[in-house]
Amino acid sequence: MTRILLADDQRDVLEALRILLKGEGYQTEAVTSLAAVFNALEKKDYALLVMDLNYTRDTTSGQEGLTAIPKIQEIDSTLPIVVMTAWASIDLAVEAMKRGARDFVTKPWDNERLLTIVRTQIELATALRRGRKLEAENQLLRGSMPNLIAESPAMRPVMEMISRVGPSDANVLITGENGTGKGLIAQALHTLSPRASRTMITVNMGGLSETLFESELFGHVKGAFTDAKTDRAGRFELADEGTLFMDEIANIPLAQQAKLLRVIETGNFERVGSSKTMHANVRIISATNANLQDEIVAGRFRQDLLFRLNTIQISLPALRERREDIMPLANSFLRQHAQRYRKQVSVFDEAARERLLQHRFPGNVRELDHVVERAVLMAQDRQIRAADLGLAFAGAESRSLEEMSLEEVEAFLIKKALARNDGNARKAAEALGLSRSAFYRRLQQYGL
Repeated sequence: MTRILLADDQRDVLEALRILLKGEGYQTEAVTSLAAVFNALEKKDYALLVMDLNYTRDTTSGQEGLTAIPKIQEIDSTLPIVVMTAWASIDLAVEAMKRGARDFVTKPWDNERLLTIVRTQIELATALRRGRKLEAENQLLRGSMPNLIAESPAMRPVMEMISRVGPSDANVLITGENGTGKGLIAQALHTLSPRASRTMITVNMGGLSETLFESELFGHVKGAFTDAKTDRAGRFELADEGTLFMDEIANIPLAQQAKLLRVIETGNFERVGSSKTMHANVRIISATNANLQDEIVAGRFRQDLLFRLNTIQISLPALRERREDIMPLANSFLRQHAQRYRKQVSVFDEAARERLLQHRFPGNVRELDHVVERAVLMAQDRQIRAADLGLAFAGAESRSLEEMSLEEVEAFLIKKALARNDGNARKAAEALGLSRSAFYRRLQQYGL
């Protein structure tokens, strides 16, 4: 129940307020002096304070209450204060509001008006507290994760979801095109969680062969197979009491999905070659650029596994949908790479900024990082110029294929395939006739 603090020197007034507010589902606590108000606020949190302005019988100035308002705000700046007095005047109302009161009610009060004020002020205070909490958590994330730049409107729902879900143990599925920063979001969720002091273990499911799948995730004992020369702990065991981030989850072979489902459901597994059952308490965060519903329809992904993975789903927008973040991200990457390569590069010139903002970035944030890194290496002075970015061939508008190097042609075709397939790496690989592993190697090579 929402708790309201009532302060008045007349007990019949306090009782009338208690009965009225109880009927609306509010819990109330009553005090008869300002000293008792301060004492109560030091001990408990309240959703609202309804207080009289006069506590000395021969005083009608309201100065006692007016003096107390800013002191109360020092204790809790988000606590809404509604003042009451039988000696109403416009000047007194204005002065109370100037000092921090949220509203003003005269005695005798109108019940409907009073209840409307109470509801409104509690709702506004709740929204304010949520906003401050979200901003505080965003500041925490930005402080510990400088690359987590999310100023655009498209990223606000993502940041709010991270703030809400991060402190829980819920399994999270992060979806979005290749290169949108799914790994960074996973790290943010881990940073806000009660498991933040423990390890976050990352495994790229797209890079695991079917033969090594169980060994990588569950470990093996010496002699389990030809190259098993020593015992080895798997990713689940290493992530015990922490977080396991499984990237490219759609690439798990169908035959192995049942084994993964069992571990997620029970926490139990066996190392390859061992009959001893082990247990791991792991929070699962997974990511994919594929549409898992389509994968289920195609028979390549188990629906029951999806249910276990996406207790909460966070969808990341492509960089072209959050263009307000392009330059803040580019400037962040510039600082990092300039420091890494010990170069005195500090700014993009106007043409370079314009070129970055015009580019569609089919490889998303990862491509932007790669482009800025290259530009830092190519820059000849403190400024990065448009030519340093190497983006002229991105749309093939200024150079023909014959003028490009083999690597540039390959990167160009991969970008085109990603753009045609809305960033879906599996479909882009199929369109280019590449295996998934070969395609992912090239994505890594070209920073896409």
